[in-house]
Amino acid sequence: MADKTIVAFDLYGTLLSTESIAKQLETYIGTKAEAVSALWRRYQLEYTWRLNSMERYEDFSIVTKNALVHALAEHGEQLNDNNITALMEAYDHLSTFPDVKPALIRLSADASIQPVVFSNGSKTMVSNSVLRSQDLSMHASIFQDLITVDEVQRYKPSPASYNHLATQMGKQESQMDQMWLISGNPFDVVGARSVGMQAIWVDRVNKGWQDAVAPELRPSAIVHSLEQVVLVVQGRR
Repeated sequence: MADKTIVAFDLYGTLLSTESIAKQLETYIGTKAEAVSALWRRYQLEYTWRLNSMERYEDFSIVTKNALVHALAEHGEQLNDNNITALMEAYDHLSTFPDVKPALIRLSADASIQPVVFSNGSKTMVSNSVLRSQDLSMHASIFQDLITVDEVQRYKPSPASYNHLATQMGKQESQMDQMWLISGNPFDVVGARSVGMQAIWVDRVNKGWQDAVAPELRPSAIVHSLEQVVLVVQGRR
């Protein structure tokens, strides 16, 4: 196991499409669904960063629910508790991006790679999402662990979250560069690079790297499909 290359996949926005929940939203709010869905995701992320800055922590499921309420209110919408609960349950059944299935099949063929999920989601939320997603559940056995930030109560991109990943993987601080983060979220890539990890950014829309919060912190590699990840990791080994 020690010789294997650790490849940590972000879950929401990398393997699972948070945009796919717009279908459920449309049932309740019609044509506003896509706009609310995008704002929901924006506030979900923003809340985690604000909580980190305030040195506070809320379970990711609570963060997600509060972000939904905020996004709805901003569009002049309000749903009852039952509908909110139904939308939260829908998070357990998000669709994967089209490139996920072939990428995981390719990944399973390389015994030298140790794939894990590394997410801001709570342990329960992540486990439900991986095991109940119709698209992802059939590949769940590929992941050798589900690592979340519950224990350190610091969301990505806090250094504490990536250090927690290293601890869980049996790596020392000096060995951070032996681990790979795979993420479609630029903030996550920058966070990983800031602590010395390797990081691949999944640029599915081919817009190019634009994040300038710390210009010197760029992805180790950029791919346009998750299928390219295995080749990149193998090439850098």
